[in-house]
Amino acid sequence: MSDREQTHNTLHKALEINLDNCKYGTIVEIGAGQEVARNFFQAGGAAGTVAKTMSAYDMQVSDDIYGAEETKRYVSRSRLIKMLEKEYTSVTELLSPSRSKNTTFFSYAATVTAKSYLQKNECHGWIGMRLQLYPGAAPSNILLHVRMLDNDGSSQQEALGILGVNLIHAAFNYFTHPKKIIDSLLDDIGKCRIEVDMVDFSGPYFEETENRLMNLHLVHTGLTHAIMFSPCGEVKVPSELLYKKNILVIRGTFTPLTKVQLDMTKCGQKHFHDMENINTDKSIVLAEISMTSLTVDDEIDDVDFLSRVDMLNTQGYTVMISNYLRYFRLRQYFRRYTKLQIGMILGISNLDLIFTEAYYKTLEGGFLEAFAKLFPDNTHLYIYPFKDSEKDELVTVHNFKAPKNMEHLYRHFLENGFLIGLENFDESVLGINPNEVRAGIKRGRGDWETKVPEEVAEMIINKKLLGFNG
Repeated sequence: MSDREQTHNTLHKALEINLDNCKYGTIVEIGAGQEVARNFFQAGGAAGTVAKTMSAYDMQVSDDIYGAEETKRYVSRSRLIKMLEKEYTSVTELLSPSRSKNTTFFSYAATVTAKSYLQKNECHGWIGMRLQLYPGAAPSNILLHVRMLDNDGSSQQEALGILGVNLIHAAFNYFTHPKKIIDSLLDDIGKCRIEVDMVDFSGPYFEETENRLMNLHLVHTGLTHAIMFSPCGEVKVPSELLYKKNILVIRGTFTPLTKVQLDMTKCGQKHFHDMENINTDKSIVLAEISMTSLTVDDEIDDVDFLSRVDMLNTQGYTVMISNYLRYFRLRQYFRRYTKLQIGMILGISNLDLIFTEAYYKTLEGGFLEAFAKLFPDNTHLYIYPFKDSEKDELVTVHNFKAPKNMEHLYRHFLENGFLIGLENFDESVLGINPNEVRAGIKRGRGDWETKVPEEVAEMIINKKLLGFNG
């Protein structure tokens, strides 16, 4: 699509809003010009929509209007909410008596840090709307966290201007279908220019909206590569959790979480924190689920997804959902936010996959490219042993049989500390087979209950999860 066609579509959306005399509000943008407001004025008829536009670049001016930020962070959720509250309250209190009774008021706000000559930090921002969805209604909110991916400031400003128009237009037109709001955000922008890695719907009209599912939709539709949930189940911006942290991650399907995975995490944490210069206060442990394990024929079972997050949360895990298939892609993602240690906890079966040449056939450099990107700096794989019941043999990182053409490469990684065997494991859980646990759940109550955490067993039984038949 040409720039002219993009502009036409954006201005058409803005004009549609401008010509609706029932929608009236304010647009406040800090950090990347006033591109959203400019689109509404360029479309024509903006006097029917825009009561006020404003920027407050000076921090003292901004503090005088919206109040000081204790954290001194002006590109933050806290600042966005203060902007929305101030602007929405001002416009409704001032104009409600004089505007027609069928007016629906709104406030759009953005606080971003775009690319500039003086800064090299991440280009990101908080964007949101507070709006009435019918006349006289209590307001609802839509908040976004975005990353700008263009290489120059003017392109970032342009993309943010289109995004803002898309949000305002979609909020008023698709509020009964929140996923459609998400689908409309990058109209005429493209996923290579803007990443949306957090969305939050709140207020009376969105009381039934499950924000975890809305954020999962961001990954499913490619608006972001990963989303995160705190141990309390709250949606979090990945950068806020991962910034300058040592990161330890265990990847799995967790259907369900078993005691062997708990032991893997416990063993991995001990080795990870025993490493030189690891500060536990600056470390985070993640349970990561790949989107490929959540989708069947490109469809997601919402109940299944939420149950997995809930089960992990009961054991204190921070949960990450990503669309990364290969481990080196996951490492590259973490490197956006930290230069500290990265550890990945794997079972022997995952190690076998990593050393399968066919796994990398789509890469130009094959497995050599993959390994070069997996182990460049401060990255280690922690390998949990496997008990082969048929041979009565314990398979560890030391007796693992790599393919013949990779034996020397495997030995190199092992001898240089990139692969670390976990030795402080609990032998009593080594025989737990996740496939057998899943099969047992479908038969009803039984021995499988002893192989998962008590809280997880109770959740499966009480909520009849994972096909429980009881």
